[in-house]
Parts: sequence; structure tokens; C-alpha cells
Amino acid sequence: MRYRSRVTAPAAALIGTAAALTVGGTAHAAPKDAAAPGPETLGDPVFPSLGNDGYRVAAYHLDLSYDATTRLVDAKATLKIRTTQALTRLSLDALGLDIRTVRVGGRTAAFEQADEKLRITPARPLPAKARVTICVEYGADPSRALAHTAWVVTPDGFAICPQPNSAHTVFPCNDHPSDKADFTFRVTVPAGLRGVANGLLTGVETLADGRTAYSYRSREPMATELAQITVGDYVVKDRQGPHGLPLRDVVPAARATALEPALALTPGLVDWLEQRLGAFPFETYGLLPCNSDDPNAFDFTGLETQTLTLYKPNFLLQEEKKIGSHMMHELVHSWFGNMVSPATWSDLWLNEGHADFYGLLYRYERGWADSLGLTTMEARMKDTYARGDQWRHDSGPVAAPNAANLFDSQRYLGGVLVLYAFRELVGEDTFHAVERAFLDRHRGSSATTEDYIAVASDVSGQDQSGFLRDWLYGTKTPRMPGHPDWTVTPVSATLAPHRRTSGYHDNSATL
Repeated sequence: MRYRSRVTAPAAALIGTAAALTVGGTAHAAPKDAAAPGPETLGDPVFPSLGNDGYRVAAYHLDLSYDATTRLVDAKATLKIRTTQALTRLSLDALGLDIRTVRVGGRTAAFEQADEKLRITPARPLPAKARVTICVEYGADPSRALAHTAWVVTPDGFAICPQPNSAHTVFPCNDHPSDKADFTFRVTVPAGLRGVANGLLTGVETLADGRTAYSYRSREPMATELAQITVGDYVVKDRQGPHGLPLRDVVPAARATALEPALALTPGLVDWLEQRLGAFPFETYGLLPCNSDDPNAFDFTGLETQTLTLYKPNFLLQEEKKIGSHMMHELVHSWFGNMVSPATWSDLWLNEGHADFYGLLYRYERGWADSLGLTTMEARMKDTYARGDQWRHDSGPVAAPNAANLFDSQRYLGGVLVLYAFRELVGEDTFHAVERAFLDRHRGSSATTEDYIAVASDVSGQDQSGFLRDWLYGTKTPRMPGHPDWTVTPVSATLAPHRRTSGYHDNSATL
């Protein structure tokens, strides 16, 4: 069993606070090995209530059974954890789930649901560094109205969109990208439907009642926000990518032929990106055009759930120059965002800035005009540079988002501008060396903005912290290296947020 480190600096202080004891009205530090309730936060600067401390998750096994008549889900989540402190109680993130039973180490445990937490009190306290199995049996209604949800209801089943903070509406979990884990799945469906999840198919079982159970395993660790489970009338189309990479697309049966031109683009996209970022990091890749034409089903065009990118199907019916750069954007997330996940949600620019950066490069190499009619990276960056102070005024610095502006253009195009400035400073060869080194050093884990700055300084041989921090955290746009003539438009009154026009992953910069 592998237990991986994670970045939880903000939570470290919270652990000490939670472990304090009050005796005679005076707070005293608890003995180092004294059991205490686990902190119900990881101290994320964007979503402070998301995630839990006191343990780390090594693996999830999710067993979901879908009833096509009631359209409800019966499920069991099995978590293998390792405690990082002695615990009298621990919590998981959970919202909108009908919890039935909880067992810790095979023993029935007391539990309560409060806000978006499932608080679990084991029959006996858990010692530090203990390996423990937690089993939670529950039911879920994908159509339930919640404050936020990952469920996308389709005419023949469902898919899920967990990013950024909604995986725990599908399964109880430590819902934060700093706590990546192994995943296996078992999805049981009625005859005529197919169940699919991340990773590779490991088994198909026909049950006595005519239902079919599909099992999957993700070989690489995964953040909860990248999970994908879908049920529907799908066909699976297999093809081969570069170097024998297995590609599998999960396609609505009625649209398989119409979607084929878009699906056939993937091998070329993978080849182009492997030349720049290295070998594809996972065991398989493919597209999932979710079987829903409801424009309100989800408010984005694509979502990079690991090994299986979710799309609105009608988007992929367009010609290549309308979809190719967006498909590249989502593919880039296999490296930036999936293989290397953000340690906190304030590090999102690492995902989205890189995805737009390579998506734009791919577009301009082909001479496709972008949404502004521009056809070169230099022209687009000059336009973005002019907007810099306004965006910083309205949406804050690139690496300092809040929950309201997390997915606006400052994280996307603002992130591209940072990468472009850095490339202009150090040159293309050094820039690509930094990119590869960052991915290699943090493969399979989570990384911070400071981690990227550290790699940039190390690989370039110069301290880049001042330069990059000015670009990432400054309230004014720095001068652009190599372009002394570029100017920034003066700030006007506060404007509406520069949010992606179709949602989180619209990638409008490249459409």
C-alpha cells in the first residue's frame, strides 16, 4: 500500500489548535500522542472548508449500482487510510448522500452529517500511523437539488463533473487535490446500459438478475475532482495512439458515426503534445461526449476527468478548426492538472494557464484565427498584456483567486501571459527544460506555485522568484521582457468578472 505525501502547510497549524485540551478553564497543549478529533479543513485559501486532516487516503474503491426505473444509486465507498495523528473522530466530505452505515476497521462506527461533513466516531480511538479501512454504505439521487453537485443527469443515466468541490456529492471522500489516491470502481447497470469509469476495464460480470457489473482500475494516483463515473447507452470505440497508447472513446450509441471525425483527431493531438511534454502519463486516454443536449446540464464545454475527458456532444460535431485547440487544451490537463495536481485551488493557474498556452500554440501553428481574429501568439499576448492591470484590479493577481473568480480569464489567459513572459525572459530552450523538469519532479503528486518557481530557478540557473512572483502576485502588470513598446491600458471602473463565457472549461481563448 502506498501512502503519498501532500502539501498541507496551512493545516499543520490547525492540527495543533485542534489538539489543545482545556483543563480548569486554561488551554494546554495535548500530549503529542493524545487522540483528538481530526481537523475538518486543509486550510485551502479558496475553499477553506474543503478537505479534512488527521489522515491521508491511500485508495478508494467505489461500488455503485444504478436503477434505471427509480433513477437512484445504491453505493458503497471503501477507503483505505493512514492516520497522521491519533484520532477520536475523523471526517469526510459528503453532501446530499443518504448515509446508511459506517464501519471503521470492520466495526460499526457512530456518525453524523453536519453541513458538508460526515463525522465518524470509531468504536475506539485510532492511533497515529495506523492503516485503517473505512466502509460507507449510502444512497444517492442524482437529480437531487443541492447547493452544488457533480451529478449530470442524462436521458439514459448520468455522468459526473466533480471539479472543483463537488466529488463529495457522489461519494464520501477527502475532497481536495492535495490528497491523491488510487481508485478502483465497480459500476452495476441494467441490461442495455454500460457503466464506465476512469482507467482500464478490468472485468465484466453478468449477474443472475441480468444486470452487468463493470470493473475499472486507475493505475496512477488521482485527485477526487478528476473522478469520472458514467452510465448510459454507450459504445466504446478503441483505437491506437502514438507508441501503442490505448485510446478508448465512450460514445452515445446513436451518435457514434457523427462523432467519429472528432474522435479521430486524438492520436495526432497526443503526438504533438508528447513532443513537447514527454510521454503520455496515463494508461489510456479518450473522450466521453456526455449523452445530454440539455444546455443547462453543465456549464462548460469540456472537463479533464482523468483518462476520459468529458464533453458536450454537440461541441464535437463542429469542424476541426473550431474544436482542435480546445481538444488540445483538455489533453494538456493530462500533464498539468492530472499527473501534477494543484496543491491548493489558488494554484489553478498552473492547470489552466498551461492548457491555454499549448492550446493557443497549437491553434496558431495551423493558422487558425482565435476568437479575436488574431493568428499569432505575440498578437494575442500583446492584447492580453494591455488588459493586465484591469484584470488584476477586477479579479486579483493570477495566483490569488477566490471562489467567485476562480475560473475567470485571469487564471487562463492571465496564466498564459505569465508563461509567455517567462519564456521571453529565459528563451525557448530553457523554458521547455523547466516545463519538463517540473512535470518530472512532481509526477503523481500535487505541486504549488512555489514549487514551479523553485524548479524555474533551479533549471535556469538564476533566482526567478522575484520575476515570477511579480507576475503572479503583483497588483500591477510588470514590463514584458523583449517588448518595451507594449503598454497596459489604464484601469477603468470595476467591470463584470472576466468569466469564461461557457463556464469553467470553455477555453474561449482558443475557440
